[in-house]
Amino acid sequence: MPTPIRLAPGDQAPEFSLPDHDGKPVALGDFAGRRVVVYFYPADDTPGCTKEACQFNENLAAFERAGVEVIGISPDGDAKHRRFRDKYGLGIRLLSDPAHEVMAAYGAWGEKTLYGRKTTGVIRSTFLVGPDGRVERSWYNVRADGHAAKVLAEAAGS
Repeated sequence: MPTPIRLAPGDQAPEFSLPDHDGKPVALGDFAGRRVVVYFYPADDTPGCTKEACQFNENLAAFERAGVEVIGISPDGDAKHRRFRDKYGLGIRLLSDPAHEVMAAYGAWGEKTLYGRKTTGVIRSTFLVGPDGRVERSWYNVRADGHAAKVLAEAAGS
């Protein structure tokens, strides 16, 4: 498998349109003129992904004050996203990418090492996209715990 691409500051963020937890299409273009955090995670309601989602959710008001919206993308479908949102009271829009096409375009899908074994899957990644649709900051292979606070610090400091 080829090495996934890596988006860097200044790169154009790949356009996408994916269904959210209610089945409504959400496109990157919907955020034109605004900043948005796009974070990719492996699966709803797993320990690391739950911690990450809850920490983004706990900081949602601070992200809003900084003028930044937050969306999460995983391979899970809308029904699983709804259960996840309801179980943890999440206010984040969760999008479904079951074919991994958007993940691949962002370099968030590919080969990774998990417990010493090489596997193919979601590479936990986050992107701060500016109002012009360009990447302001990218993070790859992030640790779930504490990551939302780092993203917020970057978003609020810019």
